[in-house]
Amino acid sequence: MLPIPHTAAGQAGLAAMLRDPGRALISLDFDGTLSPIVADPAAARAHPGAVAALRRLAPLAGTLAIITGRPAPAAVEYGRFDLVPGLIVLGHYGRERWIGGTLTAPAAAPGVAAARRQLPGVLAAAGAPEGTWAEDKGDALAVHTRRAARPDEALELLRAPLASLAERAGLAVEPGRFVIELRPAGADKGSALENLAQERAAGAVLFCGDDLGDVPAFRAVRSLRAAGIPGLAVCSGSAEVTGLAEQADLLVDGPGGVVALLDSLADAFAARLGPEGG
Repeated sequence: MLPIPHTAAGQAGLAAMLRDPGRALISLDFDGTLSPIVADPAAARAHPGAVAALRRLAPLAGTLAIITGRPAPAAVEYGRFDLVPGLIVLGHYGRERWIGGTLTAPAAAPGVAAARRQLPGVLAAAGAPEGTWAEDKGDALAVHTRRAARPDEALELLRAPLASLAERAGLAVEPGRFVIELRPAGADKGSALENLAQERAAGAVLFCGDDLGDVPAFRAVRSLRAAGIPGLAVCSGSAEVTGLAEQADLLVDGPGGVVALLDSLADAFAARLGPEGG
């Protein structure tokens, strides 16, 4: 059974998708949304039911998309998204695009190389505690504190030094759950979502995320609604407070709840479209 959004705008967004599934844009974050959060990002894998749910939705919804801060090929590999026909994966906050095995990506921003050279010295000078580690995403750098004894304190300790490094390198700072990412400016999940909605002539939009990096996408849902495109913002909830839940139209219980929502949407879309798909 489909859950009911607690806001009137969210209810209108869901109703619009149900009226016309063929113009629905269903977009999701990866980590914390389709995949449980893990200590090592390379160990992340999609929820066991995620691919099956997405495959059910693929022939019913107008557009399926993953919008992630990860490199698109990594998200495809860890999520097994190559098994979902027609799925669009926007990586590095929309700078990369993967569909049907083809990847489109710009050249790495020069500021990333400069930050890469300086990052070890910045962490050492700041006294980064044991357990802090840097992830090189190619087009971005992420400093994680989840493995530190006091991850919140470690993150706060590094916030100003990393912001200073980002400013010198001409990069944007993207905060998240026990992570601070330095990435090229001018791309975020909100602009990626709005551009995709325009490209696909979406009649209604859903975005599901879990963390601070998803806030721009939630803002984009509200912006699209103001422009006349109904939308629904869904938060994949967890015990780690991110402040995103209070901005959501609907809260579900982690990746398992996200998969249940996708399955319920597939059921509803199939019932709407009938046995012949329309």
